[in-house]
Amino acid sequence: MSMLIPRAAPGLLAILLAMGGAEAQTLQDALAAAYSNNTTLLAARAQLRAVDENVPQALAGWRPQIVLQGSIGAADQRLRSQAQSFRPDGSFFFRDPTANLSGGTVGPISTTIRQERSPAAATATVTQPIFRGGRTVASVRRAENQVLAQRARLYGTEQTVMSDTTNAYISVIRFQEEVRLNINNEQVLTRQLQATNERFRVGEITRTDVAQAESRLAGARAARSQAEGQLQTARATFQRVVGSPPERLVAPQPLRPPVTNQDQARELASRNNPSVVAALFDEASARDNINIQMSTLLPQVSVTSQAFRNDNAGAPHTRQTGGQVTANLSVPLYQGGQEFSLVRQARQQAQQARSLVDDARAVAVQQAVSSWEQLRTTRAQVESVRAQIRAAEIALDGVQREAIVGSRTTLDVLNAEQELLNARVSLVRALADNVVGSYNVASAVGRLTAQDLGLPVEYYDMRQYYNSVRDRWVGLGDYSQSARR
Repeated sequence: MSMLIPRAAPGLLAILLAMGGAEAQTLQDALAAAYSNNTTLLAARAQLRAVDENVPQALAGWRPQIVLQGSIGAADQRLRSQAQSFRPDGSFFFRDPTANLSGGTVGPISTTIRQERSPAAATATVTQPIFRGGRTVASVRRAENQVLAQRARLYGTEQTVMSDTTNAYISVIRFQEEVRLNINNEQVLTRQLQATNERFRVGEITRTDVAQAESRLAGARAARSQAEGQLQTARATFQRVVGSPPERLVAPQPLRPPVTNQDQARELASRNNPSVVAALFDEASARDNINIQMSTLLPQVSVTSQAFRNDNAGAPHTRQTGGQVTANLSVPLYQGGQEFSLVRQARQQAQQARSLVDDARAVAVQQAVSSWEQLRTTRAQVESVRAQIRAAEIALDGVQREAIVGSRTTLDVLNAEQELLNARVSLVRALADNVVGSYNVASAVGRLTAQDLGLPVEYYDMRQYYNSVRDRWVGLGDYSQSARR
């Protein structure tokens, strides 16, 4: 992406509050600080890293599953038996094995044999998926599309932070200048009231003129107080977005727009706006989900290898070992109908995603057109208000001269002064809107990122964490620090 170059705005530095010096904070400095410290942007980066993990999770469908199972215990077994003899007719009777056959005592005699053993078993099973109905392939494609969609959303968040920072920066300068204008107006009206009182005491004017001057001074004080409150609000917003309070801000210049007309803005926004790009990858992800759900209707093939060892399983001092390899085939026939519903649901979700692409493109085009027209309007407004100020200054000078000879009243002078103040405030606002509008055009067409602005920062590499974890089979480490380059 090419860097956007600021475009000169004649008179901007003379109108907006601009403070130079080594400690001055430029808009580039504020944008760089927000890029590095803004919590919303940091959270969006962490969210992207979380979505990156979907890819190794999907790739796990290709990899074997290894399970070790073991058991150990203690067994106490008793075997009880009774001695018995058979008669010639086939019946049996219990006898005492120690008695003589001729005179021994006949009766039941039992024998108990006790066995103590420590059974132990160990089994290692390796299962290698061969075919999962296409689920793994579709899952990997879906995960990669989700990553690309989330990258686009991160760009969108970055643009929002850059736009919010610009608005906060310009708002502080704007309200600083409005406070200065209102303080100057209050001082002028204070002197005006003093002069009016002097003329009233000598009988040149009436009490009405004095009341009009007092009223305008009270209104000026209220306007100054309101502007000071707005300035404090703007400073608080600046600190929230940038992460530090505003210092000595330097008035910025508008960006040179990346487009030269409305048609270019519409075309670039329709294909480059982060919301449109994210919606396109969301649609591709939704189509992949159809194949994932279809996989539940297809056969599953896997190979299982198992090795086992059993010690003292049936009798003490015995051991049984062995192994086996099996090929497994699973053919689903009917699973209650849920799998068919999931396929139908996925198709409807894909249709929804396609509609959201059209909606995102329409919104992006509308924003681009609106931003372009706003920028064009503010440019014309700046020139018109400058002409208004020149005329208002001439009118005020004339009214003041006419008031001295008595052909104009105090109210006429106050009205002329108020009109000039309003024109100067309008110019400050128009210049601020012109700067903000140029950044809004860049944002609407997807060209308000840190790289587009050429910020002096270490750019966040969206691919680094993805590359670190994509083919990783094991590991619990935090690889987020590798996402900076």
